[in-house]
Amino acid sequence: MDLIELLPRLHLLRFPVGQAYLWRDGDALTLVDAGPAGSGAEIAEAVTALGHRPRSVRRIVLTHFHEDHAGGAAEFAALSGAEVLAHRLEAPVVRGDVPGPEPVFEEWERPLHARALELLPEGDFARPGQVTEVSGGDVLDLGGGAHVLHVPGHTDGSIALHLPEHGVLFTGDTVAASPVDGTVMPGVFNRDGAAVLTACRRLAELDTDVACFGHGDPVRGRAGRTLREAFPP
Repeated sequence: MDLIELLPRLHLLRFPVGQAYLWRDGDALTLVDAGPAGSGAEIAEAVTALGHRPRSVRRIVLTHFHEDHAGGAAEFAALSGAEVLAHRLEAPVVRGDVPGPEPVFEEWERPLHARALELLPEGDFARPGQVTEVSGGDVLDLGGGAHVLHVPGHTDGSIALHLPEHGVLFTGDTVAASPVDGTVMPGVFNRDGAAVLTACRRLAELDTDVACFGHGDPVRGRAGRTLREAFPP
């Protein structure tokens, strides 16, 4: 796992598949997504390397239920005591109460998905016993007020987090950056591609300086303009 500083209070945690983010408010930390199964101890090590205790992480906000984002949540919650949050439509899947619906693959996505599966641990992952449910329009107590945006399309209950006070946006897998040239693009492996594009345009309307994606390099500086260029009305 790579640990990369984006801002003095924001770090990127990059896994073989997917990535997570650590946001700091004073001595309190928030983890946005939690990597795949087996990531709990690595996240704890990263938190410690930054001079904090794992118990400084108060909450884990999951942008959606896929294993490369939610797989490490129960492990790290057990180590830290952090509260796990997810959209009300995702929470039953995160808890393991119901199976998650499959993406509707484009043909060109199938080999990409097969490659991703080769890099992920086999089998199911540990499930958090408690998941706090959130909805679009909620405001979380971090970063001066983190606005929860319901952006269905990648999954039915996908969310983004917008911190207006800091100009920071966490898009989850709704938006991605190409690993080849960094081009900003809609995420892949979606339930509804048209809905994803609508969500991308909605996120592009926000006043954003730093955009943090579920896959690919974040945009650091004038991210709103980059998103609007990628997703014109």
